[in-house]
Amino acid sequence: MALTDIQVRKAKPAEKPQRLFDGGGLYLEVSPSGGKLWRWKYRVAGKEKRLALGSYPEVSLAEAREKHMAARKTLANGVDPGEQRKLEKLVRSGGSEKSFGAIALELLAMRTKKNAKSTAVRNGRIIEKDLNPYIGDRPINEISAVELLAVLRKMEKRGAVETAHRARGIAGMVFRYAIATGRADRNPAVDLIGALEAPQTKHFASLTEPSAVAPLLRAIWGYEGSAIVTAALKLSPLLFPRPGELRSARWADIDLDAAEWRYVATKTNTPHIVPLSKQAIEILTELRPLTGRGQYVFPSLHGKGRPMSENTINAAIRRMGFDSKTMTGHGFRAMARTILDEVLGFRPDYIEHQLAHAVRDPNGRAYNRTAHLGERRKMMQEWADYLDKLRA
Repeated sequence: MALTDIQVRKAKPAEKPQRLFDGGGLYLEVSPSGGKLWRWKYRVAGKEKRLALGSYPEVSLAEAREKHMAARKTLANGVDPGEQRKLEKLVRSGGSEKSFGAIALELLAMRTKKNAKSTAVRNGRIIEKDLNPYIGDRPINEISAVELLAVLRKMEKRGAVETAHRARGIAGMVFRYAIATGRADRNPAVDLIGALEAPQTKHFASLTEPSAVAPLLRAIWGYEGSAIVTAALKLSPLLFPRPGELRSARWADIDLDAAEWRYVATKTNTPHIVPLSKQAIEILTELRPLTGRGQYVFPSLHGKGRPMSENTINAAIRRMGFDSKTMTGHGFRAMARTILDEVLGFRPDYIEHQLAHAVRDPNGRAYNRTAHLGERRKMMQEWADYLDKLRA
């Protein structure tokens, strides 16, 4: 039940802190000393956090609710309001902070618009969980290569070799930014090139033989799950995007009349166009009445304002009887790459463009998103027709 002004005003202190909840995670915390603080309890990437919204009576119940709603909107837009507050503090300080953690936070804020959302989240997580606990409070100009290596070795020891390499690269960006802004003299991450264990190359499980693909397609078209998951499963082989790009697809980026899906590819952070076959348009047209009023094409079934979970497609593939060593959501890309090349005989550069890989011209320049678009339209329709024949 929501709080009233009278309840807030008459709340008395006790031996232990009391929490009077108003709804949506907003609550008034009454300390044993009598102080009354507004706080909001929320979650980011599964981690519980709390945001201070001011003290009572300086901030009234109505004002606390306004701040609460503003913070919820910020979170709905994919921004952690707690981290945003830290960034605003940094901006007000004019970037005078000289600790590794403060400079890393400043750099993340600057690169938010340049990086894909998934990249920003991943980099922020590595800084918060793997780097800051050990060197976050250290003056950046005092961190040596030996000290940084000791931090990276902790990741190696727990088996996260690839994360260790990624963390070294992120730390290097922070040091380069600190040098550029006059807060460091050198980049110790450069001295650690070759000092870490080499990561093992991992290949996503995939079916690439047409005789093996046919049963998978029949299983997908016979899947008896929700309409949203079924549509995502059917589009996975037809469009072969990266799983994260598919699950976070937005209706605003899909033009059924033009038969195009336009978005920014997460891996290369470049605009990408997916021509939609007649079969893909039919699937999306049937799905639109179910999810078209929302932001996401494949919304989460367990929370508003979020896309489908990253594990949903793989879990559905497991339920259909294909284990993780046989097929994964990412494996549809290898399937398409192999069959389009070896069976249907399409040019490799058409295929690489459609996979949203970083393809360059003979002069080393990246091709734009419309390169070979006409040929790619024909390829995507022929691919969809071929899958229909396989399934039949």
